[in-house]
Amino acid sequence: MGDAVNDAAIQHDSPTDNKADTPTLRAFALLEYLVAADAPVSLADMAHDIQMPKASLHRMLGSLEAGGLVIREPGQKNAYVIGPRLAQLSLGVMMQAGARRMRHAILGRLVADLGETCNLTMLHETEVLYLDRMEAPWPLRLDLKPGSHVPAHSSASGKLLLAMLPREQRSALLRAMKLQRFTPNTLTDPELLESELDRIAHKGIAVDNEEFVLGIACVAAPVLKDDGSCIAAVAVHAPVSRTSLSKALEFVPRLQEAAKELASTF
Repeated sequence: MGDAVNDAAIQHDSPTDNKADTPTLRAFALLEYLVAADAPVSLADMAHDIQMPKASLHRMLGSLEAGGLVIREPGQKNAYVIGPRLAQLSLGVMMQAGARRMRHAILGRLVADLGETCNLTMLHETEVLYLDRMEAPWPLRLDLKPGSHVPAHSSASGKLLLAMLPREQRSALLRAMKLQRFTPNTLTDPELLESELDRIAHKGIAVDNEEFVLGIACVAAPVLKDDGSCIAAVAVHAPVSRTSLSKALEFVPRLQEAAKELASTF
C-alpha cells in the first residue's frame, strides 16, 4: 500500500515539522492519504505508512467517521475509504466560482469555434456530473445544467471517464451500475460495454452514437493531469440532423486543445 500513498500527505504529518504538527493538519494529512490511496486501506497499513501509533490513528479515524469524512469499507472491519461528506466537499471545490469562470470562458471559445454545445464533466460514483455547459445558439437543447447527473454508461464523457480508470476500479464500478436502456443504441450488456471501454482507453476518445437521446451524437476527449490520469472530460454534442457523428469526430483536435487548457483549472 505504501507506494499508493501521496508523499506530500506523509510529509505534512511528519512530527519533525512543528508547523504541521497540529491535530487539524494531521487529520487533513490522513484524508489526503486516503484520497491518494483510491482504495480501502486497513488500519495496519495506515499505521505503517503514516508512522502513527494505532491507538492515536484509531481515535482520529473515529472522529472523522463520526463526521462523515471517512467510512469503513463494507465487509472489512478495519479498512477505510473517504466518506460522503468529503466527496461532497470535493465536488464543491470543483464547482467553486473562480475555477468555474475560467472553465466557462474556455468552453465559450470552444463553442464559438465548433458552433455546437460543449460541456465539462467528471465522474461521480456511477454517474457523470456536469461541472459546466455552454449552449450553442440553436433551438434544439437538452436541459442539463451544471450539477446535473446522467448515467455514465450512456454518454461519451461517462464511457471515457470509466475507460480511463484503473481496470480493477473500473470493473468494481461496472458491477455496481444499473445498465438502463435509453435508446436502441444504449450498451446494456456488461461484456459489450467492457469491450467498448477497452477500445476507448486505447483511442483516448469516446463517442455517444445516440445512446442517451435519439438524434443526439457526442464526442468526448479527456482532461489529463500532469501524471497522465484523467480528471474530467470535455465534450461536444449536436443533433445528427445538423452534425453527423463523423463530422463531430473532426472536432477532436480542437477538443483536445481545449482539454489542455481546462487541465490547468484543476
